[in-house]
Amino acid sequence: MIASLVRMVRDVGLAEELAQDALVAALERWPDAGVPENPGAWLMVTAKRRAIDRIRRRQRLEVKHDEIARDLAFRQEAAVSDLEAALDDDIGDDLLGLVFTACHPVRSAEARVALTLRLLCGLTTDEIARAFLVPEPTVAQRMLRAKRTLANAGLAFEIPRGVDRAARLGTVLEVIYLVFNEGYLATSGDDWTRPTLCEEALRLGRVLAELTPDESEVHGLVALMEIQASRLGARVGPDGEPVLLPAQNRARWDQLLIQRGLAALARAEALGERLGPYALQAEIAACHARALTAQDTDWISIAAFYQALALATPSPVVELNRAVAVGMAFGASAGLELVDALAHDPMLRSYHLLPSVRGDLLEKLGRLAEASAEFERAAALTRNARERTLLLDRANVCRGRVDALSTG
Repeated sequence: MIASLVRMVRDVGLAEELAQDALVAALERWPDAGVPENPGAWLMVTAKRRAIDRIRRRQRLEVKHDEIARDLAFRQEAAVSDLEAALDDDIGDDLLGLVFTACHPVRSAEARVALTLRLLCGLTTDEIARAFLVPEPTVAQRMLRAKRTLANAGLAFEIPRGVDRAARLGTVLEVIYLVFNEGYLATSGDDWTRPTLCEEALRLGRVLAELTPDESEVHGLVALMEIQASRLGARVGPDGEPVLLPAQNRARWDQLLIQRGLAALARAEALGERLGPYALQAEIAACHARALTAQDTDWISIAAFYQALALATPSPVVELNRAVAVGMAFGASAGLELVDALAHDPMLRSYHLLPSVRGDLLEKLGRLAEASAEFERAAALTRNARERTLLLDRANVCRGRVDALSTG
């Protein structure tokens, strides 16, 4: 809805308000009148009517606003089924156009990503803040300033071409990547995953790959998402409980998505460029996808890919993932040494996966009391209910083994 409204009113903030007004109207009317046959079209018609009302109420005399009002009035008179069909026809370009508009370089990269995550996927400010590992007020200010800047700049709602597209492409890829990550491992809530976000990110990635067939990193990102998405069905148990990678039933991995991912990775490699961060992560995912069992995983290659990734994009999160791979390839002691070097990194101070990884390595080394404490610390930091339960269960298992050893 927001994407389609932005195309019409050319104002991100106004489009968001109109969409919210339409949803409020639905909440007020549908419980009594029932859900309409075409709810999406009903919402769009309502939002357009609100747009016309606002324009008339403010008595905007500028030619541009008059043209918008006439256009909206004309569109409003179309049949509901026609509106729904038009929405289906245009939605791909509308959403991608919204991403490129919100990612305009008039704002900082951080502000662009935050605004797009909010508009495109409805992620909360808290979820975005945790994705960036920054305080929530910082993200809120970034989004507010970004909206004002876009409105004041009067930017065209479009998918840019040439140099303009290249200038925004990196941020667009980051947005899609973060959307997928939020779906793959939900920041908060009662569910371990949010598959609809993964599907949305995948769809946008596929559209972008068709628009930019010569961009290696676009294909790399699509490859990464396809392969990771193949495991979604195996990552949760019958009751929605998390299932970690070593325990997953690989027969439940979606082979079609794996083959699509490997094909996209081959396209990235065939372009003859040095592999970028997304393609390197896709290579790591491919190592897992090619292993018939957890024991067959080529952890030495994965550790090498993480080393290359750390050189390409230095980050404490990448180093933490590299520590996991090193621990699997060369022993838990080697992995723990890398993790301990990250213990005082300010970016990871509230990052629950740091104590989680440390607890896993300590458990493998038989340091069970320390492992239990780390799992409990990780559980206190996570906002995801499923993950908290998993971590507390692991803490209890370690504590139980300590008790058994002491009594034995």
